[in-house]
Formats: sequence, C-alpha cells, structure tokens
Amino acid sequence: MHLKKVATLAADVKPEQIAALTPGFTGADLANLVNEATLLATRRNAEAVTMTDFTMAIERIVAGLEKRNRLLNPLERRVVAYHELGHAMVALALPGTDSVHKVSIIPHGIGALGYTIQRPTEDRYLMTRAELENKMAGLLGGRASEQLVFHEISTGAADDLARATDIARAMVLRYGMSEALGNVTYDRERSPFLQPNVPLPQERNYSDETAEAVDRAVRQLVDGAFDRAFGILQQNRALLDRTAAALLESETLEEPAIERLKREIVAAPALPAAAAVPVS
Repeated sequence: MHLKKVATLAADVKPEQIAALTPGFTGADLANLVNEATLLATRRNAEAVTMTDFTMAIERIVAGLEKRNRLLNPLERRVVAYHELGHAMVALALPGTDSVHKVSIIPHGIGALGYTIQRPTEDRYLMTRAELENKMAGLLGGRASEQLVFHEISTGAADDLARATDIARAMVLRYGMSEALGNVTYDRERSPFLQPNVPLPQERNYSDETAEAVDRAVRQLVDGAFDRAFGILQQNRALLDRTAAALLESETLEEPAIERLKREIVAAPALPAAAAVPVS
C-alpha cells in the first residue's frame, strides 16, 4: 500500500526483505519508512528508490541518524568493533537464530556507537527453550567478545544484559523452564521480553526461599548463555581478529561479507530441544 505511492522503485527492491527487516512496525512506521527512503533517494538525485535507500531508512528509524562527527578514540573503536562482531558471530554460529543482515561501527542516534541488524527468516509463533538460550547467547556475544579480547568489560552491554535477563526471568517465572523449580509458573503476567510495553508484576505470590531459587535459576541461565558465547568466540578467535580488522577499516559489513563469515565460522552444536513457548 505504501510502496504504491513511490513514483519509481528500483528492480532490487523486494517487499519481503523490507518486511523481514521491520518486525513490529506499525502502519505509521511503514509510511514513515517509505517517506524516509524516498527522501534519501531524492537527496542523491536518483531516478529510482533502491533497496539501499530502504536499508538506510530502516537504520535511521531503528538506530537514529549517523553521527560521524562523534569521534571515538582508537581503543573505543576497537571495543565497539569486537563487541558488534561478538553479537554477529555468535548468532551466525548458533542454529535457528535470526540471520545477520548488517554490522556497523558508525555511531548513530544519541548513544548507539555501533549496531548489528538481524532479521527473522520466517514468521514464528513458538520458541523452544534451546532457541531462547541461543537468543540469550547472541545478546551476550558482545560482552563475551570484550572479555575474551580485552580481558575487561565495558558499559556497552547494558541493554544486552537487560534483554537477556528478561528472557531468563520469563523462562523461569512464566514458562516453567527451570529444572530446579520444575513445571510451575510463578508469573501470570506477560513478560516484557514478549510484550515490551507491559511492566513486570509488582506483587509475587511465592516465598522468599522460592524467590532465592528464582534468582539462582535466572543467574544460571544467563551465565550459561555467556559461557556458550565465550566458547564460540574463543574457538573462532583467529576469524574474529581478521574480521574485526576488516570492520575497523570499512566500518560496515554487508550481507556478502557476512555470508563469507558464516561459511568460515565453526558452528556451535544445537542444544537439546525442550518445551516451546508462544512468541506472541
């Protein structure tokens, strides 16, 4: 509907790819996306709006405007490069994760020093325990990479930690995926992991001993995901270093380079399947 308003679309524009890159976008978001892509094409005096224009428009909406005047010192650039590659390489090594579309270390928006864009390969309505654990490992890949390379961690993983903890807490409290606590749910509210606009419940109907067990189970899941991410990157350390050098030079990795990276990476074995949970 929105693409029909564009005067000329290039042959490489594929609505399916745009849809895959914009999960959760509302109609207004999509209208804004098309307008932004058209403006980008107009500014460079192009005859048609290309897929590159749509990709750049998505990046602007998701990550904010490029901030090339935000100068990072050499060490910060290296940390950001290894951090983003940690996300990308762990995701590429794990089965069933969303495909990696682009990696960038160009600062965007207010606080984004870099980003990794992933897109789902298909519509999903359930997620297994193994898939949730893989998702946590991907989120923690950035911090694991920093720990492996610099033997130090930074503040750059704050959002990753929050999202991974939300997943782990939902697994324990709502989906009964903790071996220690069994097939019991302690949370009747929707988790922010699945519905970000719904707050966590303020009351709990279980004992202090159970609360301690919940905390231990959440910690165990998050620590296990971190250890898995660290192991993957350690196994692929030489490839990580080579790719980081290329990323520092080019500042972005597009799909052709990411496909080559995927072919070289040593994939992690799949975790055993378990119960599935609804995605929405």
